[in-house]
Amino acid sequence: MSNLVEDILSSPVKISLKVGLYFGSYNPIHIGHLTIANYMVEYTDIDQLWFVVSPQNPHKKKMNLLDDYQRLEMVHRAVEGDDRLRASNIEFSLPKPSYTVDTLAYLKDQHPNHHFVILMGSDNLENFHRWKNYETIVENFGVIVYPRPGFDKSKVQFHENITVAEGAPLMEISSSFIRQAIQGGKDVRHFLPQKTGEYLEEMNFYKK
Repeated sequence: MSNLVEDILSSPVKISLKVGLYFGSYNPIHIGHLTIANYMVEYTDIDQLWFVVSPQNPHKKKMNLLDDYQRLEMVHRAVEGDDRLRASNIEFSLPKPSYTVDTLAYLKDQHPNHHFVILMGSDNLENFHRWKNYETIVENFGVIVYPRPGFDKSKVQFHENITVAEGAPLMEISSSFIRQAIQGGKDVRHFLPQKTGEYLEEMNFYKK
């Protein structure tokens, strides 16, 4: 595993940035994730986007979920060389299960000059009111919503700190599709960032 992978909290930046937090298992990260990320940093007011890799929940084992640091490595390779994007392992060291509001509080403590917002798909927005202390997230941080196909924003009650990225390209590719394709012996090279694809091939991930 690359020794370049690092916890971004180990050398916090002193300047003030608006940072979008894109949470996910990234099993694996694919071009759909990167397309959304690229749109967010270019067409919204965030300065950076951090891919926050979700750790394995010890109470919810998944047979096809790769090791935490293997998934982090894939994200790192995908964003390497792009200063707008970061790979974050922040939740690896926090209590589990991980709650977004607790992760945000910890990040704010470590980076008091930064303003954090979370990015979520519109499917998650519909259940957002069930999240732990969701009011705190909205009031103190904010949310940028990626509209998934079929999303009807008229059915959602919005807050001034919830923004919909209405011009974002609609992406229907999924990590599960890629895993299934690999298991079926399909060529998925154009669905993955090149360095991530090379790592998958090198490690023979998802082939069994």
